[in-house]
Amino acid sequence: MSTPRDPARYESRAAILKALACPARLMIVDELAEYGERSVQELTAMVGTDGSTVSRHLSTLKNAGVVASRKSGATVYHSLRMNCIPKFLACVESMLRENTGVKAHLCRD
Repeated sequence: MSTPRDPARYESRAAILKALACPARLMIVDELAEYGERSVQELTAMVGTDGSTVSRHLSTLKNAGVVASRKSGATVYHSLRMNCIPKFLACVESMLRENTGVKAHLCRD
């Protein structure tokens, strides 16, 4: 027997996916997944934009529950809270590679 579909559950999922639906935020997630905690200054240098833009991206990710923050002195450090996201992104990468192979095959035919 199937379970009832809860619209709130899908809204929550969509909010997380919306938070990830930005190249700069995906770069931040990749950085945090690979290297652990990073400050806004470190992430700003990596993303290549200004600190206020990176702070807004971090706020979006934090509000969606993707990123956590902790303060040490005057510095705020950010870390990946949803450790399953790198696996999800690896799945996306796998599909992109597969789709590229399919497109290349179709172009040759």
